[in-house]
Amino acid sequence: MADKAFTVLDLLELELKEQNDLCLKCIAGRKGLSREITVPDVNRPGLALSGFYESFAWQRVQLFGRGETAYLKKLEEDKKMDNILRLFEFNIPCIVFAYGLSPSQEFLDAAARSECAILQTSLESTEFSTRLLRIFSNIFAPRKTMHGVLVEVYGLGILLTGSSGVGKSECALELVERGHRLVADDVVEIRCVNGNTILGQGANSLISHHMEIRGLGIINVTQLYGVGSVRSSKEVQLVIKLEEWDSAKVYDRIGTAHDTIDLLGVKIPILEVPVKSGRNLPIIIEAAAMNERLKYMGYDSARDFSQNVLKWIETGQAQAAYYGSDDSY
Repeated sequence: MADKAFTVLDLLELELKEQNDLCLKCIAGRKGLSREITVPDVNRPGLALSGFYESFAWQRVQLFGRGETAYLKKLEEDKKMDNILRLFEFNIPCIVFAYGLSPSQEFLDAAARSECAILQTSLESTEFSTRLLRIFSNIFAPRKTMHGVLVEVYGLGILLTGSSGVGKSECALELVERGHRLVADDVVEIRCVNGNTILGQGANSLISHHMEIRGLGIINVTQLYGVGSVRSSKEVQLVIKLEEWDSAKVYDRIGTAHDTIDLLGVKIPILEVPVKSGRNLPIIIEAAAMNERLKYMGYDSARDFSQNVLKWIETGQAQAAYYGSDDSY
């Protein structure tokens, strides 16, 4: 759910562009703009207008298309206003008329008396529903903040995590220098969209593209490297945990572990990369990104290596290599 109450006025004031623009305006019931939208869905109230209010999804945004508007007009001509007025007995968030349609003045007056906002959009009902549900999936998505750095490497969203001072920001800075892009530094906000996609962005859009480099201070990546070096958000497709090298710990050397981390209910691949003097972390992360992309394309290097080793053993060449043809034992 959204962190704070999301109202009809918030819906009107969303800064949306091009394919996301809802083209909304309020034509009546402005006192109802403070009503909260608690259910991220849309309802077509055709059955309710016919008098069937059982199981009426009044908590949703009510959408009137051409069919509902024509039926509304017929009810008014037949003097059956009871079904219409009963609609406003429910504390519905708002009513939206698609195709630029407008209801009668009597309907608008009833909405104003009940303080229910009436909105109008020039979009078709289907297109409006699609855009609104897409926006709702973003606004009401489960979210949390994490300490880390989010970068885009070869088109792959990589979240760098690890203890403070391990070198996450310095590693990300080197990646930016090599032509990759920074999404957020230090505090990353992640949210689950559509139940299976984790999107990450800066928790504060004003400072998300600034980096703290110990000994140097705060730098503005956009100003130093240009707008092509940053992006506002990116899907998290791989998590790399940077940790100090522990000689007593056994690290994966083949890549067959396929460990994952749970982020808001979604399993994301995770790699543990030890940090040690002399290790070139940016190159390792680039290789990890390319290897992960290969996995998305259906090729697993570790699995292919294991299969080749097994084939080599099965052919008997392994025994010949170790024992030799003249072995007397």
